[in-house]
Amino acid sequence: MYSKAYGIAFWGILRREAQRFIHQRSRFFSALIRPLLWLLVFAAGFRSVLGIAILPPYETYITYEQYITPGLMAMIVLFNGMQSSLSMVYDREMGSMRVLLMSPMSRGFLLLAKVLASALVALPQIYVFLVVAWFLGIEVEWLGYIFIMPVLLLTGVMIASLGLILASLIKQLENFAGVMNFVVFPMFFMSSALYPLWRMREANEWLYWVCAYNPFTHAVELIRFALYSKMNWQAFWIVICVCGVLCLTAVICFDPQRGLMRRQMKP
Repeated sequence: MYSKAYGIAFWGILRREAQRFIHQRSRFFSALIRPLLWLLVFAAGFRSVLGIAILPPYETYITYEQYITPGLMAMIVLFNGMQSSLSMVYDREMGSMRVLLMSPMSRGFLLLAKVLASALVALPQIYVFLVVAWFLGIEVEWLGYIFIMPVLLLTGVMIASLGLILASLIKQLENFAGVMNFVVFPMFFMSSALYPLWRMREANEWLYWVCAYNPFTHAVELIRFALYSKMNWQAFWIVICVCGVLCLTAVICFDPQRGLMRRQMKP
């Protein structure tokens, strides 16, 4: 009985997130065009500089386009998670989150269901990107398309939980863009999404350590190995631990009445 009620509640949250995404067509095209531009322009410009990258420890030789494809998939997850956190800020300001959390379901379940729904919404965007990338010559074994699904969901939950924490800390909707740029771009550029870590170490020692301790780096590596039907256990456990801490923090920190209380205090 309770499992059915929780399933209906999750389905309702997932359906609402999916309908919001479908109605925001510009969100889909921006999520698709952004990584494709990086794949076409960035890879073409830097291919001659990096040459062939190595996927340790299997010594698999891949082209630079193949190397950055998982990083661009992680970019889609990252931006989708931040967009979802923006919608959470908006829902909180309008009082929608307060109405949602008045449900008999536990607060933790409802927030985590919203986080998981956000991660699921990102999956179609990534697979459409992979289809287009396939036409551009980025071919992957069919098993890789299956292996990346749970990895993408795990990464999506981690990023969406971080977005929920940011939504808890942001006091005004207008401040979200600045905070988003302050978080998203350092996370993406200071990771192994575009360059191998050994290349970062050759460039700068401190930058290498920043990238090595960046959880997004390990999410990218987890996606990269899964895409080529491999498993990076170190990255997996790091992402699992970070995801658990972020989920717990997000549930504790989120205040659905913050925006409503501020409006009530205004004369």
